[in-house]
Amino acid sequence: MPGSTLSITQPRILLCEGREDERFFKALLKHLGIVDIVVFDTGGRTNYGVVISALVKHPDYTQLTSLGITRDADDNSIGALRSVCHALQANGLVVPMQAGIVAAGQPRVGVMILPDNASPGMLEDLCLLSVQSDPAYQCVDALFQCVTQQARRQPRPMAKARIHAWLATQPIPGKRLGEAAESGYLPWDHQAFDAIRQFILSL
Repeated sequence: MPGSTLSITQPRILLCEGREDERFFKALLKHLGIVDIVVFDTGGRTNYGVVISALVKHPDYTQLTSLGITRDADDNSIGALRSVCHALQANGLVVPMQAGIVAAGQPRVGVMILPDNASPGMLEDLCLLSVQSDPAYQCVDALFQCVTQQARRQPRPMAKARIHAWLATQPIPGKRLGEAAESGYLPWDHQAFDAIRQFILSL
């Protein structure tokens, strides 16, 4: 079930996959100085259809001018995009021709498949790209090389394990990804975030 109560208090809405994503995007919007986008946690990748259906039936739906949707690619970026587009089409909304593009309509609709609209992966992969120049990241590589050699296992998904390991190297360890974004641990101006910044600005 969705992780937060659906409301249309601003003309633009951004749907995301989970609570950490919601906190991440709220922090990014704050960095960008954007105040007219509401971020909504759908509660998981299987809930997009339910949330979109509830959205179009909302009494304030006509006030919505733009709808942005982000979802992890996981193992299949094409399948993830098709799943979201099916939910849009089933609810009578305009369907973008490709990921990362905002289609004209009422409301306008765009879909971003993380990390880059093409590769398998998730939000954590995108964040990892942004911190690879941090000297501590070399320690993360060494850690998982050691785990593979000594314990003969690999955590799955590896991106989540790596981002948690990197977060453990920060001044205040133990933060989750969304909390770390709120605390300014991520380099928002890094080129790794160019596509997601542009997507949000185009909504």
